[in-house]
Amino acid sequence: MGAEKERLMSKPSFQHINAAAGAAGSEGERSEPELLAAPAAAAPPDPEARPRRPARRFTLDQKQRILDEIAAAPPGAVGAILRREGLYYSTLASWRRTSKRASSASKAGPKTRDRRVLEIARLQRENVRLQKKLRKAELMIDLQKKVSRILGIALPAIEDSDDEPESD
Repeated sequence: MGAEKERLMSKPSFQHINAAAGAAGSEGERSEPELLAAPAAAAPPDPEARPRRPARRFTLDQKQRILDEIAAAPPGAVGAILRREGLYYSTLASWRRTSKRASSASKAGPKTRDRRVLEIARLQRENVRLQKKLRKAELMIDLQKKVSRILGIALPAIEDSDDEPESD
């Protein structure tokens, strides 16, 4: 069996089919080498594909252990760790991204549930929004004044009441 396997694994040899047939042709012609026919006893290759090995699955603890080990490794040792674990660098990069997203998601949101702090934050956001809206309104008013001057239209005088409290 070993000799048969070795014969099948070796490279095919090219030989002229018949040296006499090559001699029978014209002098200037070359004869092409042809493969010898395979013996009839050799079995044809199996047409079925081999089953694919399922992908390895790592638990979160295993992933974290590998990430910690790589973080503590000296420069140049990362490749050895990846080879030992049977991983690609792209897998490592994907795990790092996932780890960063998970850690940033746990830090998201307000740190406290104190109602006063939450109300102050809401009011500050509203104040910023209203200041932007006021700035837009002031720009529109300035534009209207310039257009009225260009067209020669007189606008009624409006008193500035910034210092006076509003009356409802």
